[in-house]
Amino acid sequence: MEDDGIPESERLQIEQIMELESEELEVEEVDEEEGSDEDDHHGSAGASASGEYAYDTSLVAMHSYLGDVEDTHNRLAFLDGGAVLTLPLFYLEGVVLFPEATLPLRVVFPNFIAGVERAMRQVDAPYTIGVVRVYRDPSNGRIRLSTTGTTAEIRQYRRLEDGSVNIVTRGQQRFRLKRRWVDVEGSLCGEVRIIREDMPLRTPREAVGKLAPLRNSQASLMQATHLNGSQRTRQSFEEGNDSDAVSEGSFESELSSTERRLHQYALVSGRSSDPYDESISSDDEKFERHFEIQPERSPLDNYTRSMHSDYNKQNADDSPRVGKRPFSYVQPCNKVGWGKYSVGPLRDVPRAFWPSWVYRMYDSYSLARKVADRWKQVVKAPNMDSLVMKPDLLSFHIASKMPISESARQELLEIDGTTYRLRREIELLESFDKLRCKTCQTLIAKRSDMLVMSSDGPLGAYANPHGFVHEVMTLLRTSGIAVTGPPVKEFSWFPGYAWSIAECITCGTQLGWYFSATKKKMRPQAFWGIRSSQVVDDTS
Repeated sequence: MEDDGIPESERLQIEQIMELESEELEVEEVDEEEGSDEDDHHGSAGASASGEYAYDTSLVAMHSYLGDVEDTHNRLAFLDGGAVLTLPLFYLEGVVLFPEATLPLRVVFPNFIAGVERAMRQVDAPYTIGVVRVYRDPSNGRIRLSTTGTTAEIRQYRRLEDGSVNIVTRGQQRFRLKRRWVDVEGSLCGEVRIIREDMPLRTPREAVGKLAPLRNSQASLMQATHLNGSQRTRQSFEEGNDSDAVSEGSFESELSSTERRLHQYALVSGRSSDPYDESISSDDEKFERHFEIQPERSPLDNYTRSMHSDYNKQNADDSPRVGKRPFSYVQPCNKVGWGKYSVGPLRDVPRAFWPSWVYRMYDSYSLARKVADRWKQVVKAPNMDSLVMKPDLLSFHIASKMPISESARQELLEIDGTTYRLRREIELLESFDKLRCKTCQTLIAKRSDMLVMSSDGPLGAYANPHGFVHEVMTLLRTSGIAVTGPPVKEFSWFPGYAWSIAECITCGTQLGWYFSATKKKMRPQAFWGIRSSQVVDDTS
């Protein structure tokens, strides 16, 4: 059979789509009672008790409106960062493609058809095209091309009888556009350089995490005081008796591991481990003492300096003892069993120069957890928890599905560095509140109006029969928008829904479409699809 190679899951989804399309006409002809009986019959497959249908959002992600497309069975290995190659280019207005995002294309223009044919037979990067956003400069209205784009691999392909081509692509890697031209076949081409992506690491936490905890140092000190044990040794040190230098040296040797760890801390923080370092001028000491009260100062640094000050006051009248080093890292303690000196207070001191919350601000994994939680609160679906341990992929997934304007998404695409992209996404999710018409600034929706109608998320790319691609965000409610024209069932991006044109009441700009259910008990009965290129974000 022709469909023997179709997976069972896709076969079931295709049957659901065909069932919805075959019932569209029946819905208008039957009366309410007959319709309810029919709904109850189909409701046994997962409908609510009232017979209402919960829409299957996975149907939308199949892009069935493109018809039957064949899998190319081509999966290109990722190119090395910095690689330079020539690709056919697709200039798309209002579209920002990210790695791992799906992009359907209805290719009807001759130059783009030539580009697809070139991509299918090229050797360096077979089945690969470059996608670049094109936009109008708001200052003068001239057409501009973004210099940062994304490679897209052709995953599904079908040539129609009229010569047009339907394809489904998936974003692969970001690139910088170096130069562009039109080849002899009319194909738009460009020389691109693949961007080298950074590796998300737990830095600098990994570096300081290699140091042993200070609690181990405390244990070493307890053992040292126990072995030394003699009250005479402590008394001789307290009285400054040089005859006990050997006993003191034994005490110091037991503490050498603690001193080495303090030296490691000093190296991590970029500071000298010797508080008497002569390389620090008196002016520098005054400057540093001034900042001891600042919150960003290391607690370890403040602690050692305070002990240094106490030690100087205690020994102001004593002459320097040759061959002895000051115990700048200990302080008097009356605790029984510890002797006169203890590093107990150091056990909870952070093992790095900055507090842990500072590192979390730039730790890719901590940021990934935060943005996934914020996404769950604001957008709700799809769930991003599975990508928390892959911060680089998560940053691209969030950016490709975030219901914000195309200019804001282009900004995310151009950010180099996973950490910085995640931080910006957190800011956008926290500040995103309203959507306004790009032309007249009329308020059209709020964040609470978002609706997820596709398994890909609240925003997705869809191609119309004329070859144009629109990025559409789905909303349950809007304001300031009027519906014009009758509902149309053909070439609907959402199976089971008919579309009508939606325009801004104030300026008349086409903002998107209104989708109404063709089945009486479909849930939701209606929703809006708004073009991301026609709105601006309101963070007030």
